[in-house]
Amino acid sequence: MTSENTLDDEDTFKILIATDIHLGYLEKDAVRGNDTFNTFDEILKCAKQNQVDFILLGGDLFHENKPSRRCLHSCISLLRKYCMGDTPILFDVLSDQAVNFSNSKFPWVNYQDENLNISIPVFSVHGNHDDPTGADGLCALDLLSSAGLVNHFGRSQSVERIEISPVLLQKGSTKLALYGIGSIPDERLYRMFVNNQVTMLRPKEDQDQWFNLFTIHQNRSKHGATNYIPEQFLDDFLDLVVWGHEHECLINPSRNEQRLFYVTQPGSSVATSLSPGEAVKKHIGLLRVKGRKMNLQKIPLHTVRQFFIQDLVLSEHPDLFNPDMPKVNQKVEAFCQEKVEAMIEEAERDRLGNPLTPEKPLIRLRVDYSGGFEAFNATRFSQKFVEQVANPKDVVHFIRQKEYKAKVKGEEDVDFGQLLSHSSTEGLRVEDLVKEYFQTAEKTVQLSLLTEQGMGKAVQEYVDKEEKDAIEELIRYQLEKTQRHLQQRGVLTEEEIDQEIRRFRESKKNTAEEDEEVQVALNRAKAHRKERGDAPEDLDLSDEPDFSMDSDEDSAPPPPTRGRGRGGRGRGQTTARRGKGAAEPKPAGRARSQKASVVNPTQGRNIMDAFQAPPQRPSRGAVAAKSYTDEVTASSSISPPSSISPPSSISPPSSSISPPSSSISPPYSSISPPKSNQNQMLFVTYTWLADVNASVAKCLCF
Repeated sequence: MTSENTLDDEDTFKILIATDIHLGYLEKDAVRGNDTFNTFDEILKCAKQNQVDFILLGGDLFHENKPSRRCLHSCISLLRKYCMGDTPILFDVLSDQAVNFSNSKFPWVNYQDENLNISIPVFSVHGNHDDPTGADGLCALDLLSSAGLVNHFGRSQSVERIEISPVLLQKGSTKLALYGIGSIPDERLYRMFVNNQVTMLRPKEDQDQWFNLFTIHQNRSKHGATNYIPEQFLDDFLDLVVWGHEHECLINPSRNEQRLFYVTQPGSSVATSLSPGEAVKKHIGLLRVKGRKMNLQKIPLHTVRQFFIQDLVLSEHPDLFNPDMPKVNQKVEAFCQEKVEAMIEEAERDRLGNPLTPEKPLIRLRVDYSGGFEAFNATRFSQKFVEQVANPKDVVHFIRQKEYKAKVKGEEDVDFGQLLSHSSTEGLRVEDLVKEYFQTAEKTVQLSLLTEQGMGKAVQEYVDKEEKDAIEELIRYQLEKTQRHLQQRGVLTEEEIDQEIRRFRESKKNTAEEDEEVQVALNRAKAHRKERGDAPEDLDLSDEPDFSMDSDEDSAPPPPTRGRGRGGRGRGQTTARRGKGAAEPKPAGRARSQKASVVNPTQGRNIMDAFQAPPQRPSRGAVAAKSYTDEVTASSSISPPSSISPPSSISPPSSSISPPSSSISPPYSSISPPKSNQNQMLFVTYTWLADVNASVAKCLCF
């Protein structure tokens, strides 16, 4: 193992690595409100004490897409406190910064700005929580970038092809190529990798002398057939991959034997869900790179609130109680109380001698009560520990093994209340739930118009970004497009229409055309909002929480032209594609133009008149030896959206052949689910989806 002292010289990069800080998580909680800010303070202080060359963040610096004023103020204050100063920067940027930071109006690294005094540069990609959104495609990192506090890189401009251009850094004789890609919906990025639409550019000269460091913020563990990014998709010339988004701390580098690179997963610095993966001790990494060798030192975080979790299966204790015993509930509750008290005592012993650790720990007891047992009052039980734990409302959590099995005989037989039990929805995203609904419903009703990906994105935009017209516009657009297709095919009978609709729907599944439909619908929704004079929603500094999940990028503005020269720092060296010779540098203006077109809805027209809609918009057209020394289960935590309420009703076009006249409106408009009740919110989403599908299908299958 290489000694740290021999690595700390003028040729060694020292990089502090952290991911998923989630600033602002539960900031209004009386006990846990300052946890994320305290830990971020510790991370930045550690960087300063170790005199690192720069900090590398792997996404989700903020927990919400629109962080509150308090959250932004605290973040800016900490960055100014630790990252600004007179300490000289000992490395140079060799790549074309107009390409690396093309989305910024100041397209150069912040420490080369003559108006700023930066001592520790921060490089960061965006995550799924703080991703770009709105008409201007801005995110919270862009605010920090404009303020000169963060270098936001790895932003993709196109939904058709991604070219990842590295930030080329050099310190002494060590050359470091820093690659990054911000969060992209996993299904789309998976498909782009499969279709060879992702290209990682390489330096033009001396390719084998560069240490290649890649930062990614995607699902690493498999959540579905295409809802993750396999490590095998990444290029084999990489040396180290820093994987963000996954919250379990697996910071010790693991070697991928197929691609011959190492992967480190620092995990989150705060527990955002009470799941086993979050109970692993939290660390950050101090990476040293010299030539083609690396050394990764893991550093424990002391300000992270302790979290202990334990599983209890009641059926495994027949000697203590069984369902037929008298007063068995009281005996089970007393046994659970002993377990919780034991975890609290363990937390207290573990905290002794560490004054930075918060006093009240997080405690979770998961009780499997299958086998005939009944659940006792969890709220009353948790209140016994109000003064001892940081989560007194949810200390105990009841689960049942194999609680739900899909035996669908008809849509009316689907028990959505059972499907949406707390145990089955914990940790799921909105789009996952939409997909699960579609998979369940299609076994009988065979959804004839809406696709799971399109509807999932529309619901996501409605819930996460408060784009209130997203669902309505997607349905209208898909209805108009299907009507035009039927007119072109010349089908008239009900049977022919039904078959053609199904063929048309299947032909565009998981294709670029489906992505384009979603984008057009979102552009139309934004255009309608602007026509109504609603305030823009891409920048909201209010204190109201708004949870954000994976979402498609909105259309982004063209990148600004490069600013004036920043002195003799050596920018301008070009990059070339891997495996090829020299290539011309990429132009700075790679952004796709905005195509937000407003199409008149078909409401109030009969179905034959609707066929006269305007024509459809056309679719857009050998590994170098590596040597390493390192010093050295997966869970992704996504908080649920704060609330969901039914959108405005959508009236289908009338038909001369008497299609149903009922509007597509939720049958529960008087229901206003409380923000704290996730199950009720999800039930509302499911119920509305079922009603939408039934009504839209009847509009076409007349």
